[in-house]
Amino acid sequence: MARRSIAVVGFLTLGTSLAGCYTLQPARGVTPAVGEMVAFDVNDAGRVALGGSLGPEIAQIEGRVVEHASGEYVLAVSNVTLLRGGQQVWTGEQVRIKSDYVTSTYERRFSRGRTAAISIVGVGLVAYLVTRSIKGSGREDEDTIPIDSAQTQLIPIPNP
Repeated sequence: MARRSIAVVGFLTLGTSLAGCYTLQPARGVTPAVGEMVAFDVNDAGRVALGGSLGPEIAQIEGRVVEHASGEYVLAVSNVTLLRGGQQVWTGEQVRIKSDYVTSTYERRFSRGRTAAISIVGVGLVAYLVTRSIKGSGREDEDTIPIDSAQTQLIPIPNP
């Protein structure tokens, strides 16, 4: 049982470190390419224009660039952040966004620091599990009790 738990934690740690952690960073002045994960801060004109399809209080739209032509982006939306702090998760619905509606553009970038921190925590958890008993008690057989304190023979406890 202990080996299985350790293996599961180890695989989860490995999976997390391979998948990595990503953060949104300001774009480096280059127009986002098709297929990139981006986020756009939306201005007031954008909120009015997109209010019918995305809602009236949009602060930021996040998703994958599907197309970019003629000053418009087609975005497969994954997340919408609202002005008052809420978020809405989307499942890739496509929305057209004019460049005029965007005040800031962010790129999704790999974060070495966060990935390293998650990996260290995972390795620490594995080390903890390896050095501790997963079972929780010091007895080898919890289904037996001593007959007498002077005797060391154990008898099984019947299960109801």
